[in-house]
Amino acid sequence: MSQQADHDAFLDAYLAGTPNELPALTKLPTARVAPAPVIALQGCVLTPDGPVEGGWVVVENGQIAEVTPTQPASATTVATDGVILPGLIDLHGHPEFNIFAPWEPPKLYLNRYAWRASDEYHTLVRDPQNQLQTELPSGTQLRYAEIRALAGGVTAIQGASGKNRSADESLVRNVDLRIFGQHRARTMIDLPADTNDRGFQTLQPILAAITAGEVDAFYLHLAEGQRDNKRSQDEFATLVTLNALTAATVVIHGTALMRDQFGQMHDAGAKLVWSPQSNLRLYGETTPVADALAVGLPVALGADWLPSGSTSLLAEMKVARQSLANQGVEIPARQLVDMVTSGAAGIAGLADQLGSILPTRPADLLVLRRLDEDPYESVCRADPIDVELVTIGGDLAYGRADWVAALSADPAAPTLEPVLAWGRSMLLDASYHANPTGAASPPLSTLRQQLTGVYPQVGPIWA
Repeated sequence: MSQQADHDAFLDAYLAGTPNELPALTKLPTARVAPAPVIALQGCVLTPDGPVEGGWVVVENGQIAEVTPTQPASATTVATDGVILPGLIDLHGHPEFNIFAPWEPPKLYLNRYAWRASDEYHTLVRDPQNQLQTELPSGTQLRYAEIRALAGGVTAIQGASGKNRSADESLVRNVDLRIFGQHRARTMIDLPADTNDRGFQTLQPILAAITAGEVDAFYLHLAEGQRDNKRSQDEFATLVTLNALTAATVVIHGTALMRDQFGQMHDAGAKLVWSPQSNLRLYGETTPVADALAVGLPVALGADWLPSGSTSLLAEMKVARQSLANQGVEIPARQLVDMVTSGAAGIAGLADQLGSILPTRPADLLVLRRLDEDPYESVCRADPIDVELVTIGGDLAYGRADWVAALSADPAAPTLEPVLAWGRSMLLDASYHANPTGAASPPLSTLRQQLTGVYPQVGPIWA
């Protein structure tokens, strides 16, 4: 297959994932390890009003019931001594590629079109990906990537390809797929160059859905390249010409954008998702986010993908902090945490469901080991090794073996899989499904065997 044909197939897979509608979701039983009827976690709870030291988060029927300073009498409890915060939201990625070990780009590129056309990228990343997509059961790579996300404290991601888009909901929430029974987000990789571009036929129904109030977030890679690269610079003007700068527009990367363009985005109600590690490795520079923040533009973070991005969203937070310091901004720890929790939920159009510990919200929770007296600073210092428990909708997805066993309604549940994470005994439940076939997802051991059987160099999760 020629590079151009391969590139077209790559884009087609993503374009296939941006339908105007998804099939109706039938209410089906799910498979995941449920907690005891009422559970409560004690720790430093990060609420919208600030930290509550020694607080208890009470979870009932998959929802946050309350945050209280006193231990509830009728709950199954675990005192964590950690920081309890909303599950992290990674707003930019290509999860299927996260089965690879990180790729070391041999040089810097002018823009994303340059590295996508390079022989080294095709040899090291694209060609193995084509083989995996052909030889593996559908969804294998995505489920492995979702487990990697869980291990890093992430409970919601963006960017799964069209090959995995359906009416199903996944192990980790996919914000631009089916989520909470709805599909109110769309994604495109490349902006059409003009109205004659084949991608324009995909863009039009998306813009119509935005106008009709049916779409809350439209994720689009834009201006991704070195700041003096004309092709990257010109994409913003094209965005405006195509009437695609809207209140739903979420620009991914924007490395070549300038302060006045961030101002235009702000005035239109658009948002920005920043992936500094990938930018720095591919282009030697990253988005001038200090300017974006200065004009009040909402900014969230995304770890992008393992070939050039960070190994986790927690790691990406550290790169973001240093990159902002290089731009003359010392970002407060709480603001950085907001970029991967409440701020990210707002950008995704999911502020009423995700990103905050509040009563009636789905109990998507993360417990991190306490590393600093300032709980927000503690989060910023954390790495995946410090992830101690992750719940999604109250269900026990990943955590310390003793805590999961203590909180589970069925500690001997067959879907609880023991794993060693940096020498720690953890339990993982990868079995969640809500699909018409009712077929349980395979455990991690099976996913790993399937992947390494086709591609032995699969990157490990706990490394």
